[in-house]
Amino acid sequence: MTYSGASAIVRKVAGAIAAALVSAVVTHFGTVLVFFTANGANPSVFGQLSDYFLPSTLLLFLLLGVIAGFDGLRRWYVAVPLAILAAVLAGLFGSLIAVVNSGSAIDGSAVGFIFGTLIGPKLIFIIVAVIVVATIGRRLWSLITGARLDVPPARDRKVALVRLPAANLAEGQVTHIARSVVDAEKADEQWDGYVAALIENGWDTVEVPVAPEAPDSVFVEDTVVIFGDTAVVTSPGHETRRVETAGVEDTVRELGMRVARIELPGTLDGGDVLKVGKTAYVGRGDRTNAEGIRQLRDIVSPLGYTVIAVPVTKVLHLKSGVTALPDGTVIGYPPLVDNPELFDRFLAVPEETGVAVVVLDDSTVLMAESAPKSAALIADLGYNVVTVDISEFEKLEGCVTCLSVRIR
Repeated sequence: MTYSGASAIVRKVAGAIAAALVSAVVTHFGTVLVFFTANGANPSVFGQLSDYFLPSTLLLFLLLGVIAGFDGLRRWYVAVPLAILAAVLAGLFGSLIAVVNSGSAIDGSAVGFIFGTLIGPKLIFIIVAVIVVATIGRRLWSLITGARLDVPPARDRKVALVRLPAANLAEGQVTHIARSVVDAEKADEQWDGYVAALIENGWDTVEVPVAPEAPDSVFVEDTVVIFGDTAVVTSPGHETRRVETAGVEDTVRELGMRVARIELPGTLDGGDVLKVGKTAYVGRGDRTNAEGIRQLRDIVSPLGYTVIAVPVTKVLHLKSGVTALPDGTVIGYPPLVDNPELFDRFLAVPEETGVAVVVLDDSTVLMAESAPKSAALIADLGYNVVTVDISEFEKLEGCVTCLSVRIR
């Protein structure tokens, strides 16, 4: 199933409601059962106990729904304090309702009684609620929303987002090359090799949920661009690719990133954005329009980035023609580059597929096996070059940068 933005919201709301409801119900009957047992399992008191705790249960449900709706259950060290607070407030509310129903005035002695229940019957309610939320509630919320629990923030590690190839990969878009037969099984093997290369070089790979009906979804780079702690979710230029962004947005949120979006009529593909230090070169071509560039400029300029628009007419994306080495030198294959003079430092490479490098660290880059002369050139500049075979993805105008998004 391919999730749209609307379905992601539905899952989030459903997860919040379900987690809150189940947690409240289990807390209610768990608490009632404790007191029922303590009273000798007398059937006559079961209904009375249930009525006594019902107001607290109802408020607990509402408070937990709000907490879950704002992702408060994602991390245990946030969920537990919030569950304690919700249970305490719910317990106080239930005691207040009991006082009101008894006809007593709300005076000093009544307030003392209400707070006194927190170390009496409502203490059991609070303890049960916290245990249930920390276990059943959080897991149910994770199951329905698809969110992962207790994921360390991306800023604390080197994270690379990747996405498994869809079964219909061979149906992916091609615009500047002739279509050729894609071997899906070989593509899967090459993807595994690509991910292994990232892991072996110190990257923690995080898989974005697969989009089985979106053939180009393996090229995850086009759906999000990272600027420090901000993830800019793109607005893909090809309409069929717009379903890919929901899963990516969910993932970067799980990683603790602030999210901004490019909105229609603006279009922008991540493959058109080349970051060199605090400069973002953005390709203006078939997939990225002027409005998309304007929106990106508005988002990242306050973050200290300068956006420079670059005409792209000879390739699908800007980064199909140029990328950058760790020292900021832009490399490219001249026949594919419209205006090499727009870059501060430009180095020509001898092969078309040699234009793409993934920076693994300050001294190591990842390149395609199909460009041995370019790899030798880069190695001669003092860099460690790791090569991978991505020939099946190259048949779809893909390159090594397309298959991951690095957060660093």
